[in-house]
Amino acid sequence: MNIEIRNRNEQIGPSQRDYIERRLLFALGRFGSRIRRVMVRLEDVNGPRGGLDKRCHIEVRMPGRSVLVVDVRDVELEPAVSRAAERIARRVRDELTTRRFQRQRGASSGARLPAA
Repeated sequence: MNIEIRNRNEQIGPSQRDYIERRLLFALGRFGSRIRRVMVRLEDVNGPRGGLDKRCHIEVRMPGRSVLVVDVRDVELEPAVSRAAERIARRVRDELTTRRFQRQRGASSGARLPAA
């Protein structure tokens, strides 16, 4: 799993970068072999004005052309990253469950032939 972190307006320090990577590895680690790339984009939307302006946008690319996206805003960066990581983990889990169900359904429906 390749994690790429980009920040738009403000600089993030090594400790924040480490926090983001650890949080994503914790949330997505069990799916690591099924994820090609994780792109994290951080942005301070309002600048110095404050408010719900820390934006965390996470994009997960999976084999089979699946791209899953979540976008979270919060007052602080860490809660935004944490909530976004939780949401993207649920999206990945749901996507893999859907794929597994479709494969099982496809295999089981092909196995049943109508009686002649």
